[in-house]
This record gives sequence, C-alpha cells and structure tokens, in this order.
Amino acid sequence: VNLVQIGAFDSRLCTQAQVAVHSGPRHHSLGVGKAAEQQTANMPADLNGYWKMISNDNFEEYLKALEVNIAIRKIATLLKPDKDIVHNGDHIIIKTLSTFKNYNMDFYVGKEFEEDLSGVDDRKCMTTITWEGDKLVCVQKGEIEGRGWTHWVDGDELHLELRAAGAVCKQVFKKT
Repeated sequence: VNLVQIGAFDSRLCTQAQVAVHSGPRHHSLGVGKAAEQQTANMPADLNGYWKMISNDNFEEYLKALEVNIAIRKIATLLKPDKDIVHNGDHIIIKTLSTFKNYNMDFYVGKEFEEDLSGVDDRKCMTTITWEGDKLVCVQKGEIEGRGWTHWVDGDELHLELRAAGAVCKQVFKKT
C-alpha cells in the first residue's frame, strides 16, 4: 500500500520526483525508497524565511564587474537589502527587498529560463539553478563571463556569494 492508494498524499504539494517516490511500488509505511533518500540528501536546510543583511563584502567591485554606472553603485553600496524566500520543493521565490529597488526571482530548480535583470544591470541572460550538495548554485549565461551566485545556510545565517567577471562579493543574512 502506498500513500496515494490510502489517500494520505496530495501530489499537488510535491515535486515530480516526490510524486514518483510516494506512488511507486518501493514506498511503504516502514521505509522510504532510495530516490527520496537521495533527494533529501541533496537539499539543504529549509531556505524559507525572512533574512536581514549583516555583512556585504566586495559589493562595489562586483557591481563594477557588471558595468553598473557609478551613481547606481554608490547608492547600492549604502543599502542593506533583506531577502524574503519561499522554498517549496523545486519551486523557489527569492525576493530581494530594499528602499531603492526590489528584485524578484521565481524559478524551478534544474530548469533553464530567461532572466530579465532590468532591476540589476539591465541585461538578459539564460539562467539555470541547481543543487550542488547543500548549496543552491546559479549560473547566468550572457554578456558577463563567470556570472552567477551560490546560496547556502549555516545555522541561522544565509550566505550568498555573487560572482561576475572574476569579482566575488560575499553577503551574509541573519534569519529573523
């Protein structure tokens, strides 16, 4: 007997991999199949929550690498944006909120999409975000070489490493 058969499972709340695990013949009440164990092992601690910035190292150099004009760079380096993250399986929404500009990313892990970065540096790129162990890794293919970022959680801190054209910015946020 599996969870689908006894009506204790709602597939609308799960990823395709989770549906396959819960409805497959290997899942039963005494254990979990290897696919579920692997998926859980490859996902970090829950990213959900509201996060306040506590440090922002090398941000101006990162913005220079993106060719952001000096006026915007000066304003941006004064800001301490917050992150509001909704993480539901493979669907993640990351809102970066500040008094100057807000930027929203709404994506599915593992699915390439065209990202409009008009809120950042007015470019478009092809973006893919995947799990690498317990880190969420973004690769942005476009005009700027080596562009992307990595998010991971350590205790009650969210770490973000931003990369572009050899410049690296490290930001840390505290969960509120």
